Amino acid sequence: MMKLKKYAPMVVLSATVIFLFAGGMNAGRPQEHAAAPAADQAKTAEQQFKNIQALKGIPAEQLIPTMQFITSALGVECSFCHVEHAMDKDDKKTKLAARKMIAMELALNQAHFNGEIAVTCYTCHRGAEHPVGIPILSAEVVAKPEHVHEEEGEAHAALPTADQVLDKYLAAVGGADAVNKIKTRVEKGKLAAFGTEYPIDVYAEAPEKRVSIAHNPRGESVTAFNGEAGWLAMPNNMHRMTSAEAEGARIDAQLHLPVQIRELYKDFHVRPGEDISGRPTVLVSAKSTGKPELRLYFDQENGLLLRLTRYTVTPLGRNPLQIDYTDYRVTDGVKIPYKWTQTRPNASFTIQIDQVQQNVPVDEKLFVMPSEKPAQ
Repeated sequence: MMKLKKYAPMVVLSATVIFLFAGGMNAGRPQEHAAAPAADQAKTAEQQFKNIQALKGIPAEQLIPTMQFITSALGVECSFCHVEHAMDKDDKKTKLAARKMIAMELALNQAHFNGEIAVTCYTCHRGAEHPVGIPILSAEVVAKPEHVHEEEGEAHAALPTADQVLDKYLAAVGGADAVNKIKTRVEKGKLAAFGTEYPIDVYAEAPEKRVSIAHNPRGESVTAFNGEAGWLAMPNNMHRMTSAEAEGARIDAQLHLPVQIRELYKDFHVRPGEDISGRPTVLVSAKSTGKPELRLYFDQENGLLLRLTRYTVTPLGRNPLQIDYTDYRVTDGVKIPYKWTQTRPNASFTIQIDQVQQNVPVDEKLFVMPSEKPAQ
């Protein structure tokens, strides 16, 4: 469980907008959101946005991820609570109800769970606008959600150590020398999302630079991290990543992840993993201060990474992002996935790579963040 800071009751978005791209490596369904300049990221929510009535005092950059958590937990869009193009208004009863619900959640966690985020919107809503208070009668056996214990010290007999799992992973992809020889990687393929498919190019440079360019008919969609900052861009719009978003992008950008994982994270714990596409796995959880919590699922037989799940913490709960890796092939002595699927609570897209070139020149201009433009 996560420690919950003591915040006053509820928040409302301003009339500014932010976008997330289905075409990016770090994005989901396009959403309304405010592009926040770097200088504004130290502001509180009420300093940057209009009509903040709860969660006062939280960093401004946490506001949108918190709203995204609510939309995922209830399975709704921004317009469920907000007046379109006038998000600061209080005209909708659903917004007033949301304020009360958030105050209730914060009070419950503070009073009964020592400030840990144990109860969230999703605890009751489970992806529905209205919670169901009566058990549903059904002749079908409904699978219960998997319960994952948070007690990291819990021992599991017959499981390998974290070092053994990570050593096997490194060996499975070709070993440290082969991985470290790769300085750049250029991938070309197709991105499939929302029933459409279009070309995508991915440029990576060691140790942690990565740019993806999806060639959407509406214009190029770019997701980038240059080792210091990350951004999402489309024609006439650019969003600088928040610090939490950038740390997630930093993980995705690690060209030498099998080698670097133990330098990036220090706290590892091993648990039994779930079956993924019929393959038994072992789960390694990784934590480190200032970095997103990771859950890494490794194939028990061949040691390859089949799934990476990372979490962005918000004042109301954690936003999960899951990446499933398949179609591993040996390229220049290193085994890499040629297909991956990225899933958020309300969106998913798949990238299938057709062509890979490694240790080829990459234009450094790709890693220069464009100047920010005002939200339209």
